Amino acid sequence: MEQRVSFITLAVRDVAASHTFYAEGLGWTPEFYDPDDVLMFRAGPLTVLSLWSRAHFEAEVGSPSQSGPGVVPLTLSHNVHTREEVDAVLADAGAAGAADVSDGQEREWGGYTGYFADPDGFRWEVAWNPGPIGELVLPSVRESD
Repeated sequence: MEQRVSFITLAVRDVAASHTFYAEGLGWTPEFYDPDDVLMFRAGPLTVLSLWSRAHFEAEVGSPSQSGPGVVPLTLSHNVHTREEVDAVLADAGAAGAADVSDGQEREWGGYTGYFADPDGFRWEVAWNPGPIGELVLPSVRESD
């Protein structure tokens, strides 16, 4: 098996609400969208983030083992080039309706991060990581340039 991840699939309560948050609120461009089934975004050159109806997810994969109060033991990370970009993305997420938006904080490992939750409570870390691992996950030339 090759060392890569092709899809990250999250089971969501309401695909249309996820579309409103990610596409309309955060400005992501869907690759595929069926409001009753699934919403897919290109998340990297060879990676797709798939937000799949919880009912369809459970029918194919099975029932989640953890539910109830608390934080899902998983984070998704969006790395950026600068500290200032962390704060800007967190502000954009808050404006898009994200819950539990934290302020960016200096971390003991040398980076700067903050978090927000999507409509289903999945936590996104927005991170500036000045080390070699941080550089590994960012394009060498910014797409916006």
